[in-house]
Amino acid sequence: MKNQFYPFIQELQNTITTAFESLDTKVRFEEDVWKRPEGGGGHTRVIEQGDVIEKGGINISAVHGTLPESMQVQFNVTNADFYACGLSLVIHPKNPMAPTVHANWRFFELYTPKGEVVDQWFGGGLDLTPYYIFEEDIRHFHQVCKKVCDDHHPEYYARFKKQCDTYFYNSHRKEARGVGGLFFDYLRENKEFTLQSRYDFVTHVANSFLTAYLPILLRTKDLPFTSKQREWQEIRRGRYVEFNLVHDKGTLFGLKTNGRIESILMSLPPKVQWRYNHQPIEKSEEARLLTVLKNPKDWIH
Repeated sequence: MKNQFYPFIQELQNTITTAFESLDTKVRFEEDVWKRPEGGGGHTRVIEQGDVIEKGGINISAVHGTLPESMQVQFNVTNADFYACGLSLVIHPKNPMAPTVHANWRFFELYTPKGEVVDQWFGGGLDLTPYYIFEEDIRHFHQVCKKVCDDHHPEYYARFKKQCDTYFYNSHRKEARGVGGLFFDYLRENKEFTLQSRYDFVTHVANSFLTAYLPILLRTKDLPFTSKQREWQEIRRGRYVEFNLVHDKGTLFGLKTNGRIESILMSLPPKVQWRYNHQPIEKSEEARLLTVLKNPKDWIH
């Protein structure tokens, strides 16, 4: 399966890179090929200071080796080796009317010391983090997610949408990071699903990413905005940073497995503010965003 999934994310990285470069003619993605001393490596592609994208990254990696003790406790295994590959992307547009987007699709295997596979699973998803609420854009994003899910199982969208709302949640702020999307993990082979069917679902979700996000970016990237709205974007980006550094399992896994720090922290936006006890004006568009983030919505119905 890993020999099937890794070439898929290699091709997907190229497809998504080309799509975003066609929008931002000022700059191009720079690629950094790196190797992990313990085993494996990756291709990090970063774009910065563009007319449309202020900072973005589309990374793939395939790493392997001995699972750290802290992760062995988490997975309830001993003396285990692992293999993990995946694609992770974050796009932070320059215009505060355009939402940040994040996506990740990954495959994981655990082995005995003799190299026998003892566990395999897929994980990933995609989620949207707006700074201003445009309901038609959020509905479009969720409709694309639901259509893909419905092609594979009638309960997938409701289940993975809820998991996304639960996972991307800043519990210390009592608010969601964004307006959700899909999040799934530990998609294993079982009595109902083969590992190939899990692969088919995850790759279908991954291939739907540009359909879900690009129309939103095209509609919002050139909208007028004020310095105050830009300031609000930077304050809200601070919440994004807080989630990634405090709660995100992918970040923590990368740090615990001696991952490449530049690639792990690629997701952080370039310009961020933390204001002491900042509160938006009552009934403003900024306040409307906070109301939505404190109460996850059904965006389809």
